[in-house]
Amino acid sequence: MPLNIVLIEPEIPNNTGNIGRLALASGARLHLVKPFGFEITDARLKRSGLDYWPHVDITIYDDTASFFEQHQDKNMVFLSSHGHKDYWDIPFEDELFLIFGKESVGLSKEIIDNPNNELYKIPLFNSHVRSLNLANAVAIVTYEGIRALR
Repeated sequence: MPLNIVLIEPEIPNNTGNIGRLALASGARLHLVKPFGFEITDARLKRSGLDYWPHVDITIYDDTASFFEQHQDKNMVFLSSHGHKDYWDIPFEDELFLIFGKESVGLSKEIIDNPNNELYKIPLFNSHVRSLNLANAVAIVTYEGIRALR
């Protein structure tokens, strides 16, 4: 049943550490796509991931092209504020890849504009909020996937 959490170019070590802990707790695999906004040895990453970090099922990719080439035959959904469908409408299935962009700008224009990519959003119900924290967004979608698959 494991889901795959993919962070493309994560920038904040604390978020990545928290998401690593979430991946372990939820049984998900974590995929990190470079470049990062931090070093993988950053103390803030380790502190957020606590002593769980060594147990996280993690794969690191040199760039987005490498990631997509390696997983071109996999089912993927993309989470973005530009999505037109809500995350609870994701057709969750075993081994699904949940793709998240970097904290500052989200997914690249190239990914968002690709008509083959299914874009989903977490709805925001207040116009004063532009986005949610990445770690929170990953948690919301991952646990909805677990609920849907059970």
